Amino acid sequence: MANPKPEELAKIDYQPPKTGWMDTPAVLKPGIFLHGSKAKSLETVGFPNPRTWSVKDEDWKLPPNWQEIFIEGLRERVSKYRSFRLFFDICVRCGACADKCHFYIGGGDPKNMPVLRAELLRSIYRKYCTTSGKLMGKVAGARDLTTDVLKEIWYYAYQCTECRRCSLFCPYGIDTAEITILARELLNLLGLNIEWIAGPVANCWKAGNHLGLQPHTIKDSFDMFCDDLETITGIRVNPSFNRKGAEILVVVPSGDFFADPGTFTTMGELLLFHELGLDYTWSTFASEGGNFGFFTSNEMAKRLHSKIYEEAKRLKVKWIIGGECGHMWRVWHQYHNTWFGTIDFLEEPVSPITGTKFEHAKSNKTVHICEFTADLIYHGKLKLDKSRNDNLIVTYHDSCNTSRGMGFFEEPRYIINNVCKNFYEMPHQTIREQTFCCGSGSGLNASENMESRLRGGLPRANAVKHVAQKYGVNMLACICAIDRAALTTSVDYWVPGTRVTGVHELVGNALVMKGEKKRTTNLRGDPLPGMEGE
Repeated sequence: MANPKPEELAKIDYQPPKTGWMDTPAVLKPGIFLHGSKAKSLETVGFPNPRTWSVKDEDWKLPPNWQEIFIEGLRERVSKYRSFRLFFDICVRCGACADKCHFYIGGGDPKNMPVLRAELLRSIYRKYCTTSGKLMGKVAGARDLTTDVLKEIWYYAYQCTECRRCSLFCPYGIDTAEITILARELLNLLGLNIEWIAGPVANCWKAGNHLGLQPHTIKDSFDMFCDDLETITGIRVNPSFNRKGAEILVVVPSGDFFADPGTFTTMGELLLFHELGLDYTWSTFASEGGNFGFFTSNEMAKRLHSKIYEEAKRLKVKWIIGGECGHMWRVWHQYHNTWFGTIDFLEEPVSPITGTKFEHAKSNKTVHICEFTADLIYHGKLKLDKSRNDNLIVTYHDSCNTSRGMGFFEEPRYIINNVCKNFYEMPHQTIREQTFCCGSGSGLNASENMESRLRGGLPRANAVKHVAQKYGVNMLACICAIDRAALTTSVDYWVPGTRVTGVHELVGNALVMKGEKKRTTNLRGDPLPGMEGE
């Protein structure tokens, strides 16, 4: 299905329907919804009710007791997670969050207002978990759980990227993303997952990464990186894999060694580690920092996250460096300690180059690569040539999970300002803790829901367009693999001529290495400024 032209998609109708939200049926529109999960993906990880089903069909082949499963699952989670019940009970429908969701801004569907998206599930909570709802029904905001209601909950649960922007503006601090997460857990009990999540989860459980790449494939990818880097720099980088006794285990999102532009981020990291002489290793077992289990259930996220630490224990490393990924870091900084507590078989991370002790990583023993690199630059340990990035006019996208999720604002900007001369911020209400989402996070970056992705990406792209027109920005930097994949499509659609990069691609371009030959191209093979004729 061809996508509408930007000028057509930008015509957004914000007029509310003539009927109330309970009386306005959901229309599942192609281009908005994703494909249902495959039976084999659910079976691989032991998820319940696997089957072949299609969103387009009237019959979703639900189990006979599906209502009982959903309602009991809801009651169990309301009892288990106090925050879940609190978020249901304290919302006063003030509307402070209504216009903060990128899907509502880009699409105009009122059920994508965070308050109303949560109300879809809250109405079931009221009906089956509160006395007022049981007695007063619709008057108390309660409604019966029917197949149409279930489909509506499913449709809008997978139009939320769990970016948490709405929670920033809620006067009560309600985290609608947590409601979405648990709504997906309930849907998963009925086998109502999406394949773009269930497939990567199954792959990660079997092969250690979302793409299902086998060890020899990973090694082949790195060999190609090393060949390209040798052509560019004249230096042969020789990374190690599964090496026991290395000081550091490096874990990055698998997209960064499979698809552009993430591959250039990995190439930059390879150059950095080589120049430092870092004692590190990659793993072909725990070859995925990202965690699509987080988009399915807390238990599945915990299962996938544990693979990293099992590998760290097997390889007897001292600590871990994590790459440029969004939900990878939200899991590490917001959920890890609750799930596992302090990791006692690893050491508190200390940079072997600067001696800096990363005290905030005492518990999970994991340091973000941007923290590591910013510390190197601060202590003057890297020789950098900014002019190699002079052809780039850069702005920076705060990835939702690293910014709102872990308060990570300054280090990426510090790095960019030290490797680029031309850096401009987008408007202040669209960055840092107020950053707009890429529009495709939490497993929504498929192709069959492209209209939804483009609509959800409009607010971020609009801010990019502003700095592109004002300052000539032609490169959008970010530190998330999904962002690099999603924004490449979204920005190309809304702001043609602007490209997307990871921060460590810029570092790799600027890094002056000992013994390197005269460089004529950047990591993408494009001529460096002033080298166009060579």
